[in-house]
Amino acid sequence: MKKRWLPLLLVMLGCTSAHALERPDQVYRIFQFPADAIPRIDGKADDWAMVGDDYVIGTNQLAADDGSGRRPDPRSIDVRVRVGWVKGLNRLYFLYEATDDYWDFAAPDLQNDIFELVVDGDRSGGPLIARFHPELVSRPGGAPSASALSDADAWWRFQNIHAQNYHIFTPAKDKDWAMAWGPQASWIKRLPWSNIAYSYDFKPGQPGKLMMEFWITPFDYAAPEGPARSVETELTEGKIIAMAWAVIDQDGPARRAFWNLSPSHTMYGQASELRAFRLMPIETALRKKIDAQWSFQIVDRERRLVAFRDESVGATAWRWDFGDGQTSTDQHPIHPYSSPGKFVVVLTVSGPAGTSRLSKVWDVSFAADPPK
Repeated sequence: MKKRWLPLLLVMLGCTSAHALERPDQVYRIFQFPADAIPRIDGKADDWAMVGDDYVIGTNQLAADDGSGRRPDPRSIDVRVRVGWVKGLNRLYFLYEATDDYWDFAAPDLQNDIFELVVDGDRSGGPLIARFHPELVSRPGGAPSASALSDADAWWRFQNIHAQNYHIFTPAKDKDWAMAWGPQASWIKRLPWSNIAYSYDFKPGQPGKLMMEFWITPFDYAAPEGPARSVETELTEGKIIAMAWAVIDQDGPARRAFWNLSPSHTMYGQASELRAFRLMPIETALRKKIDAQWSFQIVDRERRLVAFRDESVGATAWRWDFGDGQTSTDQHPIHPYSSPGKFVVVLTVSGPAGTSRLSKVWDVSFAADPPK
């Protein structure tokens, strides 16, 4: 499925535009991990020490899903959630820390403490589960139209496709770690699309603290048939995605409480009711003060014309050596090579913090491998 078909698909499904998600309320932040500090999925919090408390979304930001505005009693359930990302990887990382006075996870079914997570990577909005489909045959009131879908058709052609819902068991004992609310369950909960680890020392019915660390892959289009036809959400710095969660505190068969990040109960199946999350740049304290980085694109192969782009940090001056005897002090030069060859291109930058240099060997090339 190509991205160009997604807007048409969503219109056909009755989804709302991204403008439906624009609200005057808080935009939450997603921490960017440096590429050399990607969290190790082991159920421990040490990899998250660099993520400050200002990224924590805690119990005080959750409320009852009945519209009363009631807050959870932290003596009963107390949670802290941090979300991260890594530039170049379409993954959302989570650290979930929860202290509960009664952990319910002995049953093999949905009676379980649950972290219900919903993600809409491209903020397409609108319903994502079958019961909210605008054209279901079983929709209350009125006769079905000729184009109406059956429940089964909605499951295969609609559910969890443009946004995804995960019922994550906290913890999962003798069962899969989550129920994915859609036909993608056979693949979306497996490597290389997700991974999870827990750390806890309590038994069912006991109090205690749970540490849960996991990552998922958000999809603009999660195909029921499998990943080959799916389109991952491209995660880029500054992008806003839609997301929310509910903490379901199960304390026995007749005692269950829902605590939502979204003010709307039906956020579990209505992506327009999710909250806004921004993919943040690397924190200043974690950045190199001066670091040469660059990329390039061959814009005309016949004329051997190359556009170079500076991506350095802390630079105020640039010197490019194009490897053919020519140089430039432009920040983003465009350079024509007069003859074919394989070139070593070097960028040297300087700034208040000093100098830095980066060379790339034979990346810029207009010839096959040279003779031995």
